[in-house]
Amino acid sequence: MADLDRKDHSLHEETIAGDGKSFSRREFLKLAGVTGAAVGLGAGLGGLVAACGGDDSGTTGAESSSSVTVGGGGTEGDEIKIGFVSPLTGALASFGVPDQYCVDRWNEAVVDGLVCGDGKNHKIKIILADSQSDSNRAAQVAGDLINNEQVDLILVASTPDTVAPVADQCEANATPCLSNDCPWQPYFFGRNGDPAVGFEWTYHFFWGLEDIIATFSDMWPKVATNQSAGAMWPNDADGNAYRSEFGPALTAAGYSLVDPGAYQNFTEDFTAQINEFKKNGCEIGTGVPQPPDFTNFWKQATQQGFKPKIGTYAKALLFPQSMEALGEVGYNLTTEVWWTPRHPFASSLTGETCQQLADDFEARTGMQWTQPLLHYVVFEMAVDALKRADDPKDKQSIIEAVRTMKLDTVGGPIDFTAPVADGGMRPVPNVYKSPLVGGQWVKGSTYMYDLVVVDNVAAPDIALEAEMQSL
Repeated sequence: MADLDRKDHSLHEETIAGDGKSFSRREFLKLAGVTGAAVGLGAGLGGLVAACGGDDSGTTGAESSSSVTVGGGGTEGDEIKIGFVSPLTGALASFGVPDQYCVDRWNEAVVDGLVCGDGKNHKIKIILADSQSDSNRAAQVAGDLINNEQVDLILVASTPDTVAPVADQCEANATPCLSNDCPWQPYFFGRNGDPAVGFEWTYHFFWGLEDIIATFSDMWPKVATNQSAGAMWPNDADGNAYRSEFGPALTAAGYSLVDPGAYQNFTEDFTAQINEFKKNGCEIGTGVPQPPDFTNFWKQATQQGFKPKIGTYAKALLFPQSMEALGEVGYNLTTEVWWTPRHPFASSLTGETCQQLADDFEARTGMQWTQPLLHYVVFEMAVDALKRADDPKDKQSIIEAVRTMKLDTVGGPIDFTAPVADGGMRPVPNVYKSPLVGGQWVKGSTYMYDLVVVDNVAAPDIALEAEMQSL
């Protein structure tokens, strides 16, 4: 599979100071003897500096930190530091909405410390770092967490643009990294992963593009259409992955695909794309836009008379906040669903069900539950590894525990000991898949919108809740 996520970050003229002189980003890369293409998304300039042990004085990794203290008896061990990289601000901030809540809950779970595999009770310090929805920034703060904060492991979630550069930093710096909320293909192949070898330090729990293809393809025949689909695929990691995988699959399934070409994130005028869809009579709309871009696109489409019978968009429609921004024109839009309060799972930390976790989130924050509560799982994974690591202050010991992980979580079961097999739950060595179903946004009772499950072909254990309706 082609490299899904490569950008020439040397084109951004960020200034680096050193030896009393200032160098532009391009000049620094030239002096270092590398090109932007060689650095790639997963490293960027911040990644290069961090990998070399340098200090990017313009970056502060510890945007928000919380400490917990040891309580109870037993031998006291050294403090364990865990970094968590999240897009708390910027275009991907909807993904980061529940992350401070997750950190607060994680701290509560280990408030008395954690007895690890060495039999000692260790303080746990969690450092929450903001990627600002920027891939280069994500690499920079990951490097800062590793080289300056001296974390023992890193957690990360929220799209390939956040997960991939952080995972690359961890792989380059021999630091365990646990992640979710990124389709496994851009996570693995987008980082040039070799299925015969895998990665040493980075492990992931999330579904793949094959699951979303199966789900969307099973949803669409539920409404009669002319099978002409107009695709909104941006020029980013997700968009490039969907274009290379989803596009051919739709064509093979008998759909007529209209792809106006990659557009840049933060595009304000989508008239050209809308005209193309109208000209080709598209009765299905699909794509993987960022939430702010989709809000602009869908409002413009409504105003300009593009009214498909089905609108199924990944990423942009995951969040109730995004739906509320659309107003009433968003009813019956459909999307992928990777977590709901009704999923039949429970937390390995507290025993809470998905419903109890969602209820607690709503009670504490005053906001409607959101799918990225799945991010809670990465700390479940971390705790399980630390509890089984013979030496939780030794990174090699931690990653050995990850490799043998078999754990039931609030996001579903994880088993990194399962056989690697195409089409299986562990398609490549560093990935175990989470369940995926299809959902539709309908008029809500307590909130403006409710998300109901209308397709479970890729995850039959998740119950259907309604029949899919046309727009």
